[in-house]
Amino acid sequence: MKNAIIIHLLGCCAAALFSSCSEKQNVLTPSEMADGWELLFDGNTLDGWRDYNGTSLTEPWHVVDGCIQAKGDGSDASGYIVTDRQYENFELSWDWKLSKGGNSGMLYHVVERPQYKVPYVTGPEYQLLDDVNFPDPIEEWQKMGVDYAMYLPDQSVMKVYPYGKWNNSKIVFDNGHVEHWMNGVKILEFEAWTDDWHARKNSGKWANAPEYGLARKGVICLQDHGYPASFRNIKIKELPRKTEDVALFNGVDLTGWEAYGTELWYVKEGLLYCESGPDKKYGYLATRNYYDDFDLSLEFKQEADGNSGVFIRSFIEKEVKVNGWQVEVAPKGHDTGGIYESYGREWLAQIPDEKEDILKENEWNTLRVRVEGDHIVTWLNGEEMVNLHDGKIGSGQGRIALQIHDGGGIKVAWRNLKLRTL
Repeated sequence: MKNAIIIHLLGCCAAALFSSCSEKQNVLTPSEMADGWELLFDGNTLDGWRDYNGTSLTEPWHVVDGCIQAKGDGSDASGYIVTDRQYENFELSWDWKLSKGGNSGMLYHVVERPQYKVPYVTGPEYQLLDDVNFPDPIEEWQKMGVDYAMYLPDQSVMKVYPYGKWNNSKIVFDNGHVEHWMNGVKILEFEAWTDDWHARKNSGKWANAPEYGLARKGVICLQDHGYPASFRNIKIKELPRKTEDVALFNGVDLTGWEAYGTELWYVKEGLLYCESGPDKKYGYLATRNYYDDFDLSLEFKQEADGNSGVFIRSFIEKEVKVNGWQVEVAPKGHDTGGIYESYGREWLAQIPDEKEDILKENEWNTLRVRVEGDHIVTWLNGEEMVNLHDGKIGSGQGRIALQIHDGGGIKVAWRNLKLRTL
């Protein structure tokens, strides 16, 4: 009887201990709450998560024993779930365990648009992979802990518990400074959007994914890549955005820009020129980086037909198509400083007729564009031209791009392209 009582008490203690441990999952401590952390998973439901590019949750994920579980029914083309909210700068921590040979991942800054069928063509990925038991040959850039197809971790400091055991990972993204952590140890560190970063992006797996990794904010994404995987204690702490002063044009060459199309872009005597080429088609010169909230000023002179423009929050949809919103630069009588949408709604705001004479023909003009959230204001030579609030612009993000219109005969000079992020 005495032994039975002892066994019973030990069982109760074990049950209490197990219950206590279970209760500690998917909750924040008082200090974490005070420090600004929030849970992305409540331990009971998939509230706050939905399909990538969707409005509800239909992908094969479920909640079991306080964990989000991928059933293993996903593939390269499906099985992705994302947060309802977008995040920009943050610390993101989560616990995870894989099945034998498992393959999954945590993606961030994922952009949702109909043009993107899968999230990894825009969002960087912290790779989760059972390297030892994965059934197929893998490259170094595919292994556990990598910034997928970009940066490798320091294997000498990385400790990973085997499949079926819980691990903890963390991503820090702080205004372009990126860190990967594994079980409390920093395994990887790099700076996004540097020359080195762009060289890696443009020479490897992402060479044909022009918008990969450029977004400064986006949804968080979990991947079901055909193997069961479990996640818990998913929590995030947002970090502040820093302002930055950027000279978009260095007066020497086209560093920091990418040309699309066959029209001519060149530097001569410290000026940036766009000029019609023999094909007489549309052409674009886009910043290689995204700029979302900013105050931009530049000068332009229309040396021939001045039908051009400045695109904001734009992205490359196809080889020579920029999708976004255009601040018009055009000959007198054609709404310089107005706002045109390159798809769908066309003119959002044209300028009053009495302001057409603000444009100085064959002389230098100063254009200023301020974009913050859904609010855009333009000025030409110090005079306000457009003051607009627009929800679609507010939800957009992307590059700044200079345009040369089709039809031929166009030549515009540009200088002093300066921007401050907001």
